[in-house]
Amino acid sequence: MISKLLVANRGEIARRIFRTCRDLGIATVAVYADADADAWHTDEADEAVRLPGATLAETYLDAAAVIDAAKRAGADAVHPGYGFLSENAGFARACAEAGLLFVGPPPDAIDAMGSKLTAKRMMADAGVPVLAGGDATGLSPDGLRELGDRVGYPLLVKASAGGGGRGMRIVAAAGELGEAVESATREAASAFGDGTVFLEKYVQRPRHVEIQVMADTHGTVVSLFERECSVQRRHQKVIEEAPSPVVDEKLRSEMGAAAVAAAKAVGYVGAGTVEFVLDANGGPEDGTFAFLEMNTRLQVEHPVTELVTGLDLVALQLHVATGAPLPAAALEPRLNGHAVEARLYAEDPAHGYLPRTGTLRTVRFADRPGVRVDSGVRDGSVVSHLYDPMLAKVIAWAPTREEALGTLAATLADARIHGVTTNRDMLVRVLRHEEFAGRGTDTGFLDRHDPAALGAPLIDEVGERLHAVAATLAQVSARRAGARVQPTLPSGWRNNPSQHQTAVWTVGDGREVTVRYLLARDGLDVEVDGIPVSPVTVLGQSPDRVVLEAGGVRRGYDVVLDGDRAYVDSAAGSAAFTAVPRFVDPSTQMAPGSLTAPMPGSVLRLPVPVGEAVTAGQALVVLEAMKMEHTVTSPVDGVLAEVPVTVGAQVATGDVLAVVEATQDEDGAEQP
Repeated sequence: MISKLLVANRGEIARRIFRTCRDLGIATVAVYADADADAWHTDEADEAVRLPGATLAETYLDAAAVIDAAKRAGADAVHPGYGFLSENAGFARACAEAGLLFVGPPPDAIDAMGSKLTAKRMMADAGVPVLAGGDATGLSPDGLRELGDRVGYPLLVKASAGGGGRGMRIVAAAGELGEAVESATREAASAFGDGTVFLEKYVQRPRHVEIQVMADTHGTVVSLFERECSVQRRHQKVIEEAPSPVVDEKLRSEMGAAAVAAAKAVGYVGAGTVEFVLDANGGPEDGTFAFLEMNTRLQVEHPVTELVTGLDLVALQLHVATGAPLPAAALEPRLNGHAVEARLYAEDPAHGYLPRTGTLRTVRFADRPGVRVDSGVRDGSVVSHLYDPMLAKVIAWAPTREEALGTLAATLADARIHGVTTNRDMLVRVLRHEEFAGRGTDTGFLDRHDPAALGAPLIDEVGERLHAVAATLAQVSARRAGARVQPTLPSGWRNNPSQHQTAVWTVGDGREVTVRYLLARDGLDVEVDGIPVSPVTVLGQSPDRVVLEAGGVRRGYDVVLDGDRAYVDSAAGSAAFTAVPRFVDPSTQMAPGSLTAPMPGSVLRLPVPVGEAVTAGQALVVLEAMKMEHTVTSPVDGVLAEVPVTVGAQVATGDVLAVVEATQDEDGAEQP
C-alpha cells in the first residue's frame, strides 16, 4: 500500500497524478526547481521539496537529488510521470536501492525498450513486424552511405534513446545524410544524454497508431485499445484520438495482439504504449503495420484512452506497482464513444512552430459537458525556455467522433489565452478541416498544408477592425478612469470635437492597425486603416468590456488591458494588439542587417567567423531552446560583419545575434 507518493516531474502531469492520489487518499510530494517555485504543481501538492540548481541536469534530471527529496519528505513511492527520468533504468534501480517503490516497469524492461535499436531486434524475434534499418553511430562516410543505400530513400535518422521528435531527421537523398546524422546526434546527446542514432525506412503518408497496454506482476498483459496520433508537427504529436477512425475490429485485434506480444517479450509491468506505423491508404499495403517503438511510461495522450474506457490509468499504475493483479474492469475493457485531445503549445505555427515564452496573463476554458483540461499553467504562470512549450491538453468526449471534434473545436475557439502566442487557432482549423474531419489523416498533414494559413487568426478582417475599435475604446476608458483632472468626463471627450483622435496598434504578424475615431453626441465616427466602420453605436464602454452595435448586429467584447497590450475576445474570435508609442527611443534602434533571436535560448554553435562572406540561407547561429535546435540563417548574400554573442551565452527574444552587410551590385545597390 502506498501512503505517500513523490512525483518526479512538474506541470500538467504532476497535477494529473496528484488528482488520482487525492481520490485514493495518498499523500503527495512535489519537487520543484527555482523557476517553478510558484508553479501550480508546487502549490497543489501536500508537500514540496526544492531541487537546488539552475539547469535541468541539476534539478529534474538529477536522480540523486530527487531520491534525496523523497527520503526527506518521507515518501514511500516515486512516480516519474513522462519525460525527464521516466524511462531511466538507472533511476528505477536507484529508487529500489533507496527503499522506494518505483511506479513503472522493471529496470530491465526500460533498458530493453530505451534503446530503439535493441527494441527493434527484440520485436523481430517476438514475431512483431518491424521496418528496415540499422545503427548509424560512428560509421565512416562510406559505411553511412552504404547503410543509407541499403535502407533506401527517403529514410529517417532517429535517436535510439528518447522520443518526441528530438534527434529525428527526414533524409530525401544520399547527399543530405551526413549532415542529418551529425545534427541528429548532437540534438539526441543534448536532449537524452545519448547520441546514438539509427536509420529507418521512411513510410510515406503513414498513420501513427499506438496500443495502450497494461500489465501486472502476475504475467497478465491486456490491450486497452488504440489511439491515433497522426497529426504531428516536427514529428511531435499535436492531436490524438481514440479509437482510430480507420481501425476496424479485425485490425484492432491484430494490433492489440502484437502489442501484448511485445510487452510480454520484455517482461513488462505497468502502463506502456506500443507504437506502430500503419498503412491505411487503400493500396496493396492497406492494413499493414510495423513496430516503431515502445514507450515504457504513461503517455501524454493517455486521457483519450481513459475517457473511452472509463479506466483511470494512473490508478491502475499505482495498483499493479504494489503487486496487485489487474482488476476485472481492466481485464474486460470496452470502448465507449469517442475522445479527442489537442495539445495547446506556446508556439507560432506561422514561423516554423517557434516556441514562445512570456507570462500568461489569462488562461480560461469554457466549462462544457464532456470536456477535460489537463494543464500546469494558470493566470500569471511564466512560460520558460527551460521546458517543453505545452501549456495544456484539452480533451473532449462524446458519443460520436463528429460530436467530439465539434465540442473540442468550440472549446478551443472560445478559450481566453492572453500573454503568449499559441497554436490554438491552428488546432481549431485542423479539427474543422474536411480532410481530418472525414476519416482522419496521415502524419504528413501539417507538411502539406501551409502552417501560416492554418495558424492565422480565426477572426476575419471585419472582425479584426471591430476588435481594434473595442481595444481603443477600452483604452480610452482606462485613461479617463485614471485621469487626475475631471475623471467623470465621458470617455473620449475632448473640447475640440471636430478633430479625430488616433490610436495605432500592431498585431501578431507585425502589421500596424490605425484607428481614427471621434466620439460625438450623435454616436461614434470611426475608421480603421482608412476604411469607415459604420454605422457603429457604443452601447457600453469600460476598461474591460465594450458593447458595440455594428451593421445592426450587437456584440460584446471582453477586453484585458496589460501595459501596452490589449487582448480582445468576442463571439467573432480573439485578437491581441500592442500600442505603438508616439515617439521611439533612438537607443533601441538596431543596425541595418541585424539578425535577432526568435526566442530565448543558449548559443550552441557559431559556424561562420566574423568577416567571412555568406550566402542567403547559410547558417550563422545555432540556438538551443526547449530541448530543440533552432538555426538562424542569413537572409541575403553578404559579409558577416558582427557577432555580438559567444557560444554558451544565454539570449533573450530580440537580442541581436549577428549583423550581415548585404552585398552590393556594380551600381551600388544592395542585392535582393
